[in-house]
Amino acid sequence: MSENAAPPVRIRADVLATPAYRQGATPTKPGFKLSSNENPFSPLPGVLEAIARRSEESNRYAAAAMPELRAGLAGEFGVSLDHVHLAAGSVAILYQLVHAAAGSGDEYLYAWPSFEAYPALGLASGASGVAVPLTAGAEHDLDAMAAAITDRTRVILLCTPNNPTGPAIRRAEFERFMARVPSDTLVVLDEAYREFVTDPEAVRGEDVLRDHPNVIVLRTFSKAYGLAALRIGYGVGHPAILSAAASVGIPLSVTGIAESAALASLTPEARTVHAERIAEIVRRRDALAAGLRELGLAVPEAQGNFVWIPEGGERGGIGDSQALAAAFAEAGTLVRPFAGHGVRISAGEAESLDEVLRVVRGFLAG
Repeated sequence: MSENAAPPVRIRADVLATPAYRQGATPTKPGFKLSSNENPFSPLPGVLEAIARRSEESNRYAAAAMPELRAGLAGEFGVSLDHVHLAAGSVAILYQLVHAAAGSGDEYLYAWPSFEAYPALGLASGASGVAVPLTAGAEHDLDAMAAAITDRTRVILLCTPNNPTGPAIRRAEFERFMARVPSDTLVVLDEAYREFVTDPEAVRGEDVLRDHPNVIVLRTFSKAYGLAALRIGYGVGHPAILSAAASVGIPLSVTGIAESAALASLTPEARTVHAERIAEIVRRRDALAAGLRELGLAVPEAQGNFVWIPEGGERGGIGDSQALAAAFAEAGTLVRPFAGHGVRISAGEAESLDEVLRVVRGFLAG
């Protein structure tokens, strides 16, 4: 479908002006896909067995409440079952929350660059997104975000660790920020990469919910648990907020297969293996970040399953993110460029580390 074709019907101008979210492409030649922050490990055998068993019931809708899965997740946060909401990926809950809280004439705040879906979240309800630039260190500028709050602000999105740049918001910073946020303004802690965080000072959603009833914490099974294709994520927080989110959600969007896979991923045996895999991904992430820094690049603190190379050759960055991404594609490996900002590279297969450093080294030399 042509992106430039004029629609044959009347479409809202603000919708036409907002780019659609772009999924990372698939390599067309032998190489590595490091553009989508996917888990490089295959699903566990127990998860595949659960999927196979549940697929025999594909003629039936899943139980809408999914109490067993919600109860398991609630236990991890020390809350009751009604504090947990499921959807087809945590991104679906992002749309629901903004839709439920912010309408025409309202605003929602987010740091930028951050998750690429953020700019489009308010289109359905007519809310306007307000992007607040990151600091020079690629972190949330929480002081600037607090200063940007107005009487029109209904939702504030905090992606921690920040995708695509990597740093996590620290607990003390978060608490100082929350002291400046009106108590009736929704704050979303988007923690899609929480399992990879190693900074002991980073804010943890489960630690702040009790003190801040206006906070919703989002998590996903896509990254650490490797269930990206099954689309299942969850939000934890005040039941009334989550009920409003459910009211604007698409019914029956979480499949029974996804539910079974998530439950299988939470067994003690599965958790042990996942912990080992997460530790290995973190090791690869840290090794990749260290290798890039040795090449003279100003890679910020990496707390997700990816690293960030900023643009700006004089500031320890690369001169052109699109050109670097093209060099990777030519070599058969895909990374994610953010024009004018930098390049995000996922921590993938062990063999990909040397390849990433080889391509970057050649690009800098050329």
